[in-house]
Amino acid sequence: MAEQFDMFSEQAPRRRGVGSVAPKLAQPEAQVIPLSEDEMVDHLSGTGRYRILRKLEPRAIASVLRPEYPLKGVILDTETTGLSARKDEIIEIGAIAFTFDAHGAIGDITGIYGGLRQPSVAIPAEITRITGITDDMVSGQSIDLAALQALIEPADLLIAHNAGFDRPFCEAFSPLFSDKAWACSNSEIAWVSRGYEGTKLAYLIGQAGYFHDGHRAVDDCFALLEVLARNDDGAASTAFAELYQASQRSRVRIFAESSPFDMKDHLKARGYRWSDGSDGRPKSWWIEVGEEALDEELRYLRAEIYRSQDADPPIRRLTAFDRFRG
Repeated sequence: MAEQFDMFSEQAPRRRGVGSVAPKLAQPEAQVIPLSEDEMVDHLSGTGRYRILRKLEPRAIASVLRPEYPLKGVILDTETTGLSARKDEIIEIGAIAFTFDAHGAIGDITGIYGGLRQPSVAIPAEITRITGITDDMVSGQSIDLAALQALIEPADLLIAHNAGFDRPFCEAFSPLFSDKAWACSNSEIAWVSRGYEGTKLAYLIGQAGYFHDGHRAVDDCFALLEVLARNDDGAASTAFAELYQASQRSRVRIFAESSPFDMKDHLKARGYRWSDGSDGRPKSWWIEVGEEALDEELRYLRAEIYRSQDADPPIRRLTAFDRFRG
């Protein structure tokens, strides 16, 4: 009897012929090697379809200070109950002390301070919404002036992102902040030429590739430090180097005193601001320019505003010790 095989049996012989398929050899499973975090970031960024923001990690206080950075700076930020240094109050101060050199290179972190303060009035709801600071958080709290003094007193330069706001509040709070050189990282750095689309700290930190917990004083100080220290593409120096150089130059405040009333729109359009005289300045429109622009600005006033070459508007020369007092 002829031997028969079950074609569906695993023991059945398989003949090769027309239409037959050679058995496939078992392939080893591919080993999946997970990408590192940096590799994932590089991969997504390389596609051009994603923009990755890194969480800003605060720098640590240095245990040993490098002697090649002999100058001392402090970045300051305040949170307040409102916009007027005459009637509103500080509810939080943040400060980061650091070293730098004469070329504007940032060195080491030497100290950090952050403190809350209970104001004499309830914190407005809008301020709580912006800052996250509540009345319960500041209840019984006060600023440690001794700790703050240890950072501020030796500083060669105080930096705030809106020094015209922070300096008046700080000086109203304590004389510790008077007679110090101040710089404004908002107005004294050409951010647009560095490729930034705005000057608000949130814009700067985002375009620099970071995100952070904003609107708390110390967090904002660390955020500003990183933006200032960053080497922007195509820039000859860091933003802090530019800021430090600007702080070393004197500026001139020109008061268009007794200017014709019908010229106010022209002055405003040129960047002049109005002073009502309550802060000790002349009651007039005024502008602040660099020394190099003084002669041109005086020519403009005499030709376009006063229509007289004999006009002699008051001027006041300012250094970093005088500026941003409000």
